[in-house]
Formats: sequence, structure tokens, C-alpha cells
Amino acid sequence: MSMAVSLVLVSGIMHAVWNMYTKSSRNKNMFLLLTHFFGFFIFLPFFIHDIQEGIPLAGYGLMMLSCLFQMGYAFFLPRAYQRADMSQAYPVMRGLAALFVPVLGVALFGEHLSFIGWLGVSAVVVGLFAIGGIWNMPKGRIVTYWPLLGVGLSITGYTLTDKMLLNYISPLSLLELANIGFIIMLGRNVSVLKDAKSEWKENWRKIILGTVLTPGSYLLFLFAMKLGPVSQLAPIREISTVVGSILGVWLLKEAEGLRRVAYSALITAGIIAIGVWGA
Repeated sequence: MSMAVSLVLVSGIMHAVWNMYTKSSRNKNMFLLLTHFFGFFIFLPFFIHDIQEGIPLAGYGLMMLSCLFQMGYAFFLPRAYQRADMSQAYPVMRGLAALFVPVLGVALFGEHLSFIGWLGVSAVVVGLFAIGGIWNMPKGRIVTYWPLLGVGLSITGYTLTDKMLLNYISPLSLLELANIGFIIMLGRNVSVLKDAKSEWKENWRKIILGTVLTPGSYLLFLFAMKLGPVSQLAPIREISTVVGSILGVWLLKEAEGLRRVAYSALITAGIIAIGVWGA
């Protein structure tokens, strides 16, 4: 289990970095499209190999479901970052998944969290929402941030689906589903040549790094899910929010830095509780 926790912690840090790149990009739709476009060709051979080896009908059903959730993620994520600071949007989006995944993981997979583990999950969720300022958000403003809810539900959906899908295809092949979902969703309404050229010229280094960090982050989490329960590992991955909040305040010069960093300590305490005493 210690190996799984280590993989998830590194995964969370990588996830925070590529989200910062997305937030700071000029054209967020095109930035995400380019990172997944290059990733499509990298992981295509693994996807073809698994199909040639044979996948049962149930596996294809889960593949379609996972791809749909990834399309939802691709639809909502750019809109979320257009409406809120990274240090506000990122914790709320991740907090929703940190809340839903353990509850549904226990219900769907018969997993178990100790009492201290559930206290840790509660600390993580409260800390995430507090950093995001959701408690003090006016009702009318909450409505304008509906993409954050969409991202949280999409993350929950593909995380639980992919846990089951790992029984049928490899983690490397599963990453191709994310690439396909993002390309379908983001490639619909953009003037590809013009926007791609300008985004590449301005952010080509970040696009290359994003091509590595985006699948690399989730790949580590997929390997971890083969080693341990998703209800315990998913909240631990929210170390990404601690990193993301610090990056948002430090590098993107976002407001309320001290308050958000302070709540990060609560999240970290919850993560430690889950990782050490959660089983």
C-alpha cells in the first residue's frame, strides 16, 4: 500500500502543474486540445494492441462510458478556468470528487475506510471547499460557477469507471480514451489551424510538458488503483490542491494567499490520516 500512496502523491503534484499551465494558457481549449492531440499518437499503439488481443462486450461498454466522462471533463474544465482563479476553482472541483469517490467506491466495490480514514476524508473535503471559498460565495455567484460542478462529477465518473475498466485494458491503453474524449469535444468548434499556430508559438514549451504531465499524472494514479482501494487513494491525490493553491498564489499572483495556504495544512493533515490510518 505504501507504493500506491507514493504513486498517488507524485500523481497529484504532476496534476497540479499541468492545471496551472492550462489556467495560464492564452486559449485554454486549444492548449488542452494540443496536449491531447500529441498524446493520441503516443498511446494509439497500446490501444490498438489491446483491441487486437480481444476485449469483451462489457469492456467496450465501460470504454464508451469512460470516454463520455472524459468528454464532459474536456467541456467543463476550460469554462471553469474562464470563470474563476485556479486557487479557487481547482480546490472546489477536486473537493467534489474527493467527496463522491470514497462514498461511491465503498458502495460499488465493497471497499472499507476506517473511522480515522473517514475523518481524514472529511478534513480534505472541508479544506478544499474552504480554499475555494464556497462557504462565502453568494447564491447567484454559485450558479455562475456551474462548470466546477460539472468537472467534479466528470472526475468522479471516469475515476470509478476506470477502476472497473482496468480489468479489461491496460493503463496505457486507457489513457487513449482520455485523448479521444478531449479531441472529440475540443476539436468541434475551433478554427484549428489559426488557433493552433498562435497557441503553439506562445506556449510550445508548456504544451510539450503538458503532453507528458497530463497522461503521466493519471497513469501513476491508474497503477496505484491496481494496488489499493480507490476510496482511500482518491482523497490522497488531493495533495494536488495544496500544490495547486500554492502555485496559483505564488506564480499566478492570485489573491487570498495566506488563507488558502493555511487551509492547505488541514488538507495535508487529512491526507496523512488517510494514508497512514485509513485502511
